[in-house]
Amino acid sequence: MQKRIIGDSRPNKASSMIEPLNLEALADVEVSSEAKEHTIEAALLPGFSGGWRAGMPGPQVIRLLFKQAQPVQSIQLDFLESAIARTQEYVLRISADNGQPFREIVRQQWHFNPQGCTAESEQHVLDLPAVSIIELHITPDISNSSAFASLETMRVF
Repeated sequence: MQKRIIGDSRPNKASSMIEPLNLEALADVEVSSEAKEHTIEAALLPGFSGGWRAGMPGPQVIRLLFKQAQPVQSIQLDFLESAIARTQEYVLRISADNGQPFREIVRQQWHFNPQGCTAESEQHVLDLPAVSIIELHITPDISNSSAFASLETMRVF
């Protein structure tokens, strides 16, 4: 029997031992932009470092398109910002039917501050039997359209 506390977003011991999905083999990725030295592979695949960075300022979208629908138990997102103070918002959406329709999983804001909080790490527990698309919308700064989005890591379990 698996037990979860209602409203508890922390992973239980069983889910933390599960290996992430092999996104390189199971999915295609679409991204609204990327910097040449910080491609999306650096955030999605093990063995890379430095994370993904947008190639242009403003809101960005990262879309994982699974070749076949996959069971998804959780999604881990890690963001780093040590250079500027900004309030980021992200929206995580999923579709079980190739985008018809999308369901919003979470909408969250986080304030980065170089003198204090420079990292955000979130694990969203989902336990869904079949997901065909995962979309991550990032608004890098809700009050400054010239800020660049970034994502250190994204793992799907």
